[in-house]
Amino acid sequence: MRIGVLTGGGDCPGLNAVIRAVTKSLLRQCGAEVIGIEDGFSGLMQDRTRVLDWRAVSGILFSGGTILGTSNRANPMASEADTEAALATARKHGLDALVAIGGDGTMAIAHGLAGCGLPVVGVPKTIDNDIEGCERSFGFDTAVATVTEALERVQTTGQSHGRVMIVETMGRYAGWIALEAGVAGAADVILLPEIDYNPQAVLDACLAREHRQHYTVICIGEGAKPRGGAMTIERMMTDSPDPIRLGGVANVLREWLQPHLGSEVRATVLGHVQRGGRPTPFDRVLATQFGNQAAQLVQQGKFNRMVTLAGGRLDSIPLGQVAGKNRRVPMDHPLLIAARQIGVSFGDA
Repeated sequence: MRIGVLTGGGDCPGLNAVIRAVTKSLLRQCGAEVIGIEDGFSGLMQDRTRVLDWRAVSGILFSGGTILGTSNRANPMASEADTEAALATARKHGLDALVAIGGDGTMAIAHGLAGCGLPVVGVPKTIDNDIEGCERSFGFDTAVATVTEALERVQTTGQSHGRVMIVETMGRYAGWIALEAGVAGAADVILLPEIDYNPQAVLDACLAREHRQHYTVICIGEGAKPRGGAMTIERMMTDSPDPIRLGGVANVLREWLQPHLGSEVRATVLGHVQRGGRPTPFDRVLATQFGNQAAQLVQQGKFNRMVTLAGGRLDSIPLGQVAGKNRRVPMDHPLLIAARQIGVSFGDA
């Protein structure tokens, strides 16, 4: 067998752990040849590849990013010519299957390629934790740890100066990072894309703490928006499969709050620091399990499926159940309920 491996979409802690596990599992268990495709689907369309042997994937478990490179703008399903270019590369290298590691956009493209006759196995990757059918994706734990540390750090500044400190997280249309990091980082207010917030409720929470504890920490997901308002769009990327780039909602909230408070309001947009760096031990373990599971699916001939974690167990689901969908925080999630019960405001009072 000859199997291609690529990483699509944004970078993420744990990608190298998956590449390592897929490669070593296929080499050791069935003697397959593994071909690394560089720069995601861009490399598949432009025929940029290299052989992944045992030596190539040794010593990369701890490393952030991806040794193969990635792209979040290339889409081989954008035109018939692009599709044919991608399939031509697969034919040229005699690929029996492709392992595509990525988020919902990558899974949608993988599903499209599968429909064109290229056998595909998907591996879910996103710090946003928003892939349909997968209760936890690798990279998420590392992002939560990064945001939690940031919340701890701004809290000390908030306490010292009596400020309102707003920290904006990634997550797009799902609030998983903001929710988990907000709870872990002792945020007083957590604002999620799933719950349109009432600015007056956020102000009331700040005023109450201004008189009681003199500072407030707010954790806000980049996709959060006020009631009757719209998400804050940083820019549009016309050459990307996902053209909307969110960002700046923390600054919008700061500008609204500041005139109504005696405390100074500061906003911090964490941005890409959430996606970089070494993966946590949890993400290294999960990514290794996902990579090995993908190799098992390849060996068993179970294609056009995505590795998943459901009920704490590894499994797989059809790519068609994942493509074009997002998994968002439900209102009855136990952590959200627990946060409400200990007094965290979600701005919806």
